[in-house]
Amino acid sequence: MTFVETFFNWGVLVTSFPLLISGLRVTLALGAVAVIAGLVLGLVVALTRIYAVKPARIIAKIYIDVFRSIPILVLLIVVYYALPFVGLRLSPFMSAALSLTLVSGAYTAEIFRAGIEAVPRGQFEASQALGLGYRDMMADVVLPQAIRIVIPPLTNNCINVMKDTALASVVAMPDLLKQATQAQALGAKPTPLIVAALMYLAILWPLVYLVGRMEKRYRNEAAR
Repeated sequence: MTFVETFFNWGVLVTSFPLLISGLRVTLALGAVAVIAGLVLGLVVALTRIYAVKPARIIAKIYIDVFRSIPILVLLIVVYYALPFVGLRLSPFMSAALSLTLVSGAYTAEIFRAGIEAVPRGQFEASQALGLGYRDMMADVVLPQAIRIVIPPLTNNCINVMKDTALASVVAMPDLLKQATQAQALGAKPTPLIVAALMYLAILWPLVYLVGRMEKRYRNEAAR
């Protein structure tokens, strides 16, 4: 049997392609939910850590430190298999989305915090001199500048979240990797796994390229 027949078997590909497309839809949906929820959670936690009262800042810091220290796979197993023992049973999709969001939110919070603290203090002082309230200052002055600073690391974090969706297969969620594994077992050929890898590459490679372009652009602007 040749290399092509083993790894790029056309018959196995045709048979398994509907399964792979179904898994790709689940992966994209899971990634989108985790990325958006992680961004919102991270921004809230960052603002809490910087500007809230001391007890809330301490809680925010503990959350960030804890969830940056827990491997996503371990957290996913705990959420899916342990929470039912305390009366909380989540679907595989919700378990994966919650786990990815909690970890992504912790990293995103630190990214946002670094971006906000990188905004020159003069911007805060000028906003206060103009009589802007806290909400207007953050929405109109500080956050637009901070977000521009943190776009490259935020995009990197989003890429990591998309890659980590593959871990959801351990809780029997029919994502791309799970469907590819099942198709590989049915077809007795690794072709579905090769195609799944190419699908991941097609999704993530443009994002990696975009991050590189943005980082180069910001370096050039900073050097002027």
